[in-house]
Amino acid sequence: MLAPHNQTCRPVWLNVAFKSIPFIIVLLFAAFFISFGQDKGKKIIYKVDTVEFIPSNYKLSKKTSVAEFLQHVKDIKVGPNGKIIFQGQAIAFISINEDRHAGSKITKALQKLTLSDIEKIRLVDDYGDLASNCCFKDADPKKVLELITKNYRPNNINGYVNNEDDKSAMPGVQVQVEGSTTSEYTDLNGHYHINIPTGKNRLIFSFVGYKADTLKIGKTNRADVYLTKNVDALAANQYSKMLGGVTINGVSSIVYKTDTVQYRASDYKVRENTPVDELIKHMESFEVGADGSVTHQGQAVTKARINGKDYTGGNLAQAIQNLPADIVEKIQVVDGYGDQAARTGVKDGDPNKVLNITTKGYTPPAALNEVVVTGYGTQMKRDATGSVVNTNANQLQSRAAGVVVNKTYVPPIIAAPTNESYSRIVENKFEDPKATPLSTFAVDVDAASYSNVRRFINAGQLPPKNAVRIEEMVNYFHYNLPEPEHGNPVAIQTELSAAPWNAQHQLVRIGLKAKDVEKGKLPPSNLVFLLDVSGSMAEANKLSLVKPAMKMLVDQLRPTDHVAIVVYAGEAGIKLESTPGNEKDKIKDAIDKLYASGSTAGGAGIIMAYDIAKKNFIKGGNNRIILATDGDFNVGASSDKDMEQLIEEERGSGVSISILGFGMGNLKDSKMERMADKGHGNYAYIDNITEATKSMVSEFGGTLFTVAKDVKLQVEFNPAKVQAYRLLGYEDRLMAKEDFNNDAKVAGDMGVNHTVTALYEIIPVGVKDSFTASVDPLKYQKPEETKGANTSSEVMTVKFRYKDPESDVSKLESVVINDKSINADKTSEDFRFAAAVAEYGLLLRDSQFKQNAGFDQLISMAKSAKGKDDDGYRAEFIRLAESTKHLMKAPELVMEK
Repeated sequence: MLAPHNQTCRPVWLNVAFKSIPFIIVLLFAAFFISFGQDKGKKIIYKVDTVEFIPSNYKLSKKTSVAEFLQHVKDIKVGPNGKIIFQGQAIAFISINEDRHAGSKITKALQKLTLSDIEKIRLVDDYGDLASNCCFKDADPKKVLELITKNYRPNNINGYVNNEDDKSAMPGVQVQVEGSTTSEYTDLNGHYHINIPTGKNRLIFSFVGYKADTLKIGKTNRADVYLTKNVDALAANQYSKMLGGVTINGVSSIVYKTDTVQYRASDYKVRENTPVDELIKHMESFEVGADGSVTHQGQAVTKARINGKDYTGGNLAQAIQNLPADIVEKIQVVDGYGDQAARTGVKDGDPNKVLNITTKGYTPPAALNEVVVTGYGTQMKRDATGSVVNTNANQLQSRAAGVVVNKTYVPPIIAAPTNESYSRIVENKFEDPKATPLSTFAVDVDAASYSNVRRFINAGQLPPKNAVRIEEMVNYFHYNLPEPEHGNPVAIQTELSAAPWNAQHQLVRIGLKAKDVEKGKLPPSNLVFLLDVSGSMAEANKLSLVKPAMKMLVDQLRPTDHVAIVVYAGEAGIKLESTPGNEKDKIKDAIDKLYASGSTAGGAGIIMAYDIAKKNFIKGGNNRIILATDGDFNVGASSDKDMEQLIEEERGSGVSISILGFGMGNLKDSKMERMADKGHGNYAYIDNITEATKSMVSEFGGTLFTVAKDVKLQVEFNPAKVQAYRLLGYEDRLMAKEDFNNDAKVAGDMGVNHTVTALYEIIPVGVKDSFTASVDPLKYQKPEETKGANTSSEVMTVKFRYKDPESDVSKLESVVINDKSINADKTSEDFRFAAAVAEYGLLLRDSQFKQNAGFDQLISMAKSAKGKDDDGYRAEFIRLAESTKHLMKAPELVMEK
């Protein structure tokens, strides 16, 4: 028989342990209070990298100056010249509310401030900017004396955003100042830095698939944040954001608008006769107390309304505890600025959070005879409003995809933001080599499309189809190609294997590699910074990002280089005459003084920039304009054609132009891409400080210094081996076959260490497909038979032409690709990664040629091909593809329904 389960059957050591628990608890509490008491009375508290002084424990008058206070502190010595020594080490700087002072300014600052002004005094070990951004502390620190005054709030915040699960860095997280348009994104290390507008005191951190986090700004300018995954609500919630206000039956929607966050009640399942407070508890970012109190994103909700009108004087608890959830259609959290703001439209001060409950069947009086469809960006009401009687499905389809009109479902294709422009892309189709044996195009080293697509995905939106240029997506990444030999500026490499999205097809990779040149051997530069300072550049991620980007470029300049600065708004003007590259402070000071206002006379700015560049022309040097803009020209010559004509007229001057695109909402991608193509330049889109570093520092040579110009390729296919072929991308770089040998035709340029990749999809002879179709035989002529082709093992011949930078005569090289397909697992990492990026582009474009493309497949392939990824760009792509996979789920759910 079993012994009773009581104390007698426990081991002796276990009984002793149980009896000791109360004694241990008492010891722990005693240790805590002793420690607390010790810290409470301490004059100095030592922490890692920090020593904090407690003025209140020194029993000095509040009128005592900080300089006099320091003389009472142990281990600190203050010399007659104001020099401060702590434990034998000199204090390098004094920081007052983040503003640093050195030299004689230290003494003046310490004598001026009294203890009544100060909230905190501490000594901090400073390891420099590199350690701050990358977490490496590999040098001796400098001592910094930090003073924080009372009532101070930082004007900027920086820190790191990490994944709560594995503590890994999270790049691409949006950091937004609540109640303002100010926002930034974290870099590859998860680091962010954001300026805080006056009167704002909260930051919101958001990322696709993670719960948003709200941070109240304190007295320190450093704040690290950890985000947790929100898997269940990921796909549907983000999809509603990308539609910018359009709601779709069957898909969970949280709609984010200016001053409003809106939830649809039908997306949250609650029991019958449940009060509204239970419904709200199921909604993201809400917390509901037992007393009926409500917070949203950490901020208290103060009032309740029903259909826009106060409920029993706005009593929140009564509203949510008494009203049944069954009657609710929508829940809105609105920023309320008071009755005066409602009358005048002037929003002053911090808003109160108001809960507005919209009931089923309620129709606002102003909307009885119209349908208002809201989209991305700024849209006039008259442009998005249609009469219920007169508006048909086709009209609504052009305004908001994903809406059911007259029982006809409009597919949820995301249209371009209202004020952004993209050139229309008609995808290359499969060609029959018997009819079209030659494929000719100019190379393209632009990479703007990838960073622009990244901007959309990181904001929880699918990009417009025409924003996805597959060749630019692929060419964003650097590939490990062999260096050119025998003094040639360009080398070529090819690879042939099965196409990942259709195993019956083949994929050919053609890689070009430009030679590398040491920085010291590069020719001198004559640069003109042409900077857009018009009113549209005042928005977030525009001029505020242009300035640090251009200063990064200034840091790369040598004494032999020169820079002039031309700015344009309502009119153009010279901000800085041509200045040697070693006068960096002078150049940076001119950049720092720029501010945005006025209209946009871009044409006049371009003309002036060319004039300055020609005036300071360096023969045999790098003469280049660097234009930083959102492309929104509206004064004088402004159309895409106008800009193209301006650039073409100056093309023979020997001055190239590189375009840096900034901002969102009114980005004129079509204009900037065309200008770069016509001006012997390149086009990059800068969406964050990390991208600025990539373009201005890591790829400095490729961005600015051309080693081969007018590079073009012509591929001839063997019809005995190839049934059909298709070039992926390069739709706007196609050339007539005759243009290949015509040196007067402009093509693409390759800069120092640039790589260019072109991909062809091939349908081998004998493979059944749905892309090629037969036609009736010709009546008046017979097709010529191809002699000798059947005996050749050649699949294709690749020819490419290029010119030396100072020459007008091209050189020709060629390579043959034989029918020797490599197994997919034997291909190079570069082949597999480029194929994964191309497959990603096919899915983003919803291409008619995507066939069996899929996210799981491309993500797995990209992971296997990540290889050496020192800069983290390939890892970032994998994370981007995973986020896009979740975003793409929402349309699939709708279409199934």
